[in-house]
Amino acid sequence: MSAADFLFAPEVQKLLMVAYAAPDQLFSSDELAQRSKLAPDDVTRTLEHLVGSGILKRQKPKADEAETVSIDRTFIFHDELRSIALKSFAVAEPVRAMLRSKFKDSVVRAFVLGEDKDGTLELLVVHGQLMPDEATMTAACQKLSKSIHRHLKMHVISNARFNGLTPRDALLPKPSALEIVKLGDTKAQLPVEKIGLLQSAKKKLATLSRPSK
Repeated sequence: MSAADFLFAPEVQKLLMVAYAAPDQLFSSDELAQRSKLAPDDVTRTLEHLVGSGILKRQKPKADEAETVSIDRTFIFHDELRSIALKSFAVAEPVRAMLRSKFKDSVVRAFVLGEDKDGTLELLVVHGQLMPDEATMTAACQKLSKSIHRHLKMHVISNARFNGLTPRDALLPKPSALEIVKLGDTKAQLPVEKIGLLQSAKKKLATLSRPSK
């Protein structure tokens, strides 16, 4: 169940997923039905609701062309709705579901770092003891990209590298980044940290220096 189910009907979520993936693109009813995999009648009924609410706007068709709709950026709650879509049904939930099902033994954390002007999503995946198979990850991302109608740019790094990121590193999640997989959400194990020789010597020295009872 989507976290946004109490706000949007499933048909609304499917149409907005398509529309927010390309907010400047014009869509005909047939195109929306094809991309959302909804029945034409459901698309027509849902479009009436979205246009009537001001979320989508109709474009006057040219001669011999079908009527089209697009996201209305002037809608008073446009930014809020887009943010909800990104944090739930349009991005976060599909990506989270994919990682937690196919890579539950390797992924310990994951973030949506942001999106560029073309709608490409930049993702950061942190693995634990096991590293995700590159070919499997690539195939899964391609399938997901097709499903949510967005291009994905995936970065996969180790937990050790993640812990070593500094503010100068482009991969360090900013406050605006969305953490979609947190520690403990999967079965992936963190790597066992190796104690350096100096640390080991200090530990032994501290043990020897303790007074015996």
